[in-house]
Amino acid sequence: MTDWIWAAVAVVLFAVYLSWTAGRLDRLHTRLDTARAALDAQLLRRASVAQELATSSLLDPAASILLYEASHAARQADEEQREVAESELSQALRAVFGEPAQVAQLRAVPGGEEVLRDLTSAVRRVPMARRFHNDAVRAARALRTHRIVRYFRLAGRAPFPMAFEMDDEVPAALAPQGSPA
Repeated sequence: MTDWIWAAVAVVLFAVYLSWTAGRLDRLHTRLDTARAALDAQLLRRASVAQELATSSLLDPAASILLYEASHAARQADEEQREVAESELSQALRAVFGEPAQVAQLRAVPGGEEVLRDLTSAVRRVPMARRFHNDAVRAARALRTHRIVRYFRLAGRAPFPMAFEMDDEVPAALAPQGSPA
């Protein structure tokens, strides 16, 4: 009789462990969805500010065209091409704002200071949002690779989380003073 009791206790404890693990995995997936939404919002904000700057006639025509095409491509890219389009926008921003002289020239134009402040803020937030997203992906992947999670299919039908890999280096002229771009 005591063997049955111990077996029942073991089954109950194992079920509690499975339930706790499934709840933890669910919280990680929620955190992942939240981080992805925040990353998408920051990428959209960066592309919007860059597109607004490109159409404002505050830049020279060549820089405006380069920035407009890259920001438009980033906003219109489908999910498979999004990382490439966002990387190209980063490269365009570095090409336009690679030199402090371009920033100083924009700062001297009426309304340039405000646009530059918005752009700097948007450009600096993207790497942080991407880091939070990729940290959430790493945590979810680590838990999903455990045998118990795989054997008991605790992840359900949730897709396997993928990191967002892109070039998000801040242009040197927009980087905070004293930090390595």
